Amino acid sequence: MSVLSKVAYFWRSAAGGLKHAPFVHFIAVSTIAIALFAAGLARGASHVVDNLLASLGGEVEVTLYLAPQLGEDEVHGVHTRVVELSHGEVTVVPPEAALKRLKSELGDLGEALSELPENPLPATLELRVPEARRSPAALAALAKDLRALPGVTGVDYGEAAVERLSAIARALSFGALVALVVVLGTTIVIVAATLQLAIYSRREEIEIQKLVGATDRFVKAPFLLEGLLQGLLGALVAVGGLWLFGRVLGPTLGSLFAFLLGPGVAAPWVETRTALELLVAGCALGLGGSFVAVGRFLRV
Repeated sequence: MSVLSKVAYFWRSAAGGLKHAPFVHFIAVSTIAIALFAAGLARGASHVVDNLLASLGGEVEVTLYLAPQLGEDEVHGVHTRVVELSHGEVTVVPPEAALKRLKSELGDLGEALSELPENPLPATLELRVPEARRSPAALAALAKDLRALPGVTGVDYGEAAVERLSAIARALSFGALVALVVVLGTTIVIVAATLQLAIYSRREEIEIQKLVGATDRFVKAPFLLEGLLQGLLGALVAVGGLWLFGRVLGPTLGSLFAFLLGPGVAAPWVETRTALELLVAGCALGLGGSFVAVGRFLRV
């Protein structure tokens, strides 16, 4: 038998196997589809969280406190260096303006500040960070560079809040990864169990093949292809489900959380890269499950 004939036989046998036990294969395909759909939702949610962190990073106000002895020219020099480092918008707040703002924020209690013999507040620079540098890591690196500037006595950008958000994002990512590993492992077990049922129903055919001299590889190939087809079908169903989810519920979710995420923050639920990753993962799950099932059967 030529190589092309063998390949054609394997594909025909795999397709016939899907028709031979449709309910069993339906369970396997459904399991793969549900697992990959959940993985796709987690991936989309991860994109949204990342975008949310970036948008919140833009809301953090970076304030630079300057040494009191700096003159007007020196303040201008620091202003220039901050613009060069951050490429953002920098506003100089003189001590008088800072004191006036503090009085306004304190309300009735602000009148007590008028009794001070001198203004204790230093001149400050308020920095609006450009979008490209709004991630927590970029903000921390920028703050480190700004603190090293001569004449700068302190930099405040809500570091504790940003680090807390970053820790929450890391915890969510780790939890999603652990859940994904558990779900995928469970899926392989279920796919292997269902495919083993299909293999057992064709045990007489396999025994005849072994009697006429078929090797284990020859026997395994059609079932491995069955698993590959199961995974591919499950992945296609998952991608279709994610596309439908994005079309039907995506706009509703975007409008519901627009007050938090802002316009344009939500990511699409199905990107080309995500769809390809799900297809590859589906094929891997199907092959993995079929490999386990065939290996168990041939060892019996």
